Amino acid sequence: MNQPVLLHIVERLEGFVGKLPETIRNPILSELTPLKELFLQQRPPRFLFLGSSAMPMPQLISALFPPDAEEQLSMAVTPVHRWTDWNLVGRGTIAVLDAREATDSAKSDVDEELQRQPADVAFIIGKDLEKFAAIAPANTKIIGVLVGPENGAAPRKDHPALGDRLLQMIRLESAEMPGWMPVLTEQLPNEAKIEMIRISRDREAQQHVAQVLVKSTTAICTAIGTQPIPLADMPILTTLQLVMVSGIMYLSGRERSLRAATEFVGALGANVGVGMVLREGARAILKFFPGWGNVVCGMVAGAGTYAIGRAAIAYFLEGASLKDARRTYLASRKRRRRAALREPKRVKTLQPREGKRLAE
Repeated sequence: MNQPVLLHIVERLEGFVGKLPETIRNPILSELTPLKELFLQQRPPRFLFLGSSAMPMPQLISALFPPDAEEQLSMAVTPVHRWTDWNLVGRGTIAVLDAREATDSAKSDVDEELQRQPADVAFIIGKDLEKFAAIAPANTKIIGVLVGPENGAAPRKDHPALGDRLLQMIRLESAEMPGWMPVLTEQLPNEAKIEMIRISRDREAQQHVAQVLVKSTTAICTAIGTQPIPLADMPILTTLQLVMVSGIMYLSGRERSLRAATEFVGALGANVGVGMVLREGARAILKFFPGWGNVVCGMVAGAGTYAIGRAAIAYFLEGASLKDARRTYLASRKRRRRAALREPKRVKTLQPREGKRLAE
């Protein structure tokens, strides 16, 4: 399922949440916002290139983002000095604005493009870092790139053109060069983080964002599960769980698919057949008993969502077998329910807003 359809689903969920009491509505919306930015409004990171044009752009991009042997690099044919999408086949897409040594007549085109779509980070190629930093857009973070034997003087941290904008200096020939990608990912806005994580294949970043997704989705499902709306919340919770799984799949490098997410959840035995009817039927009956019934419903919804998320992380990111993922699901659900029973008051409110931490 494509991104606009998923976004439409979540926007419909927002419409439902808008009908809930204000005390529960605002915390849920605060959790949905970073999830929308990260997984449903994502876009390619936008990189401005300044400095030396001695190295052809395809060679430069291949050096910065080294492909695996079976991967390819492709670009859309667009006019020069315009934002151009470069597809790193098998990983993701970046948007590039090549303004290296642009002539005076071309600078107006570059400025127009930057007004239309601001750059996330500027790459300055060559040793004239301060010179080109002075013409880079204000407040844009900078990565300096040295090519070949050139050394270049160490940039002055107090240089007025740099300030605190310089993220890192890298050398293309360095074996440790890909290590700069986590620094870049951290600086990108939420909308561009996911594509960069797919490109960099940074396992730590994948795990971190997946945990954010699972914890926020669990908090939302727990809150919705406590509301006295028998049966009506079943499709809502199921949709949220499938969006969560599809997001973890996308992080791993797979295509986002609600169908594949549904098949995975079904393979876990989490939400299919008679088991689903019995569990959700029990939740619906409990909601007719105000107070403790709603609390138990919230615990069931939260425990199930968390367990599905943990199993998805194990399978898609950690390389566990489906059998081991199923074990993870069952064990996580049991632990979550026990923890909730020990602290029943915690299910009445949303848990810490993990999504906001990532944005910060």
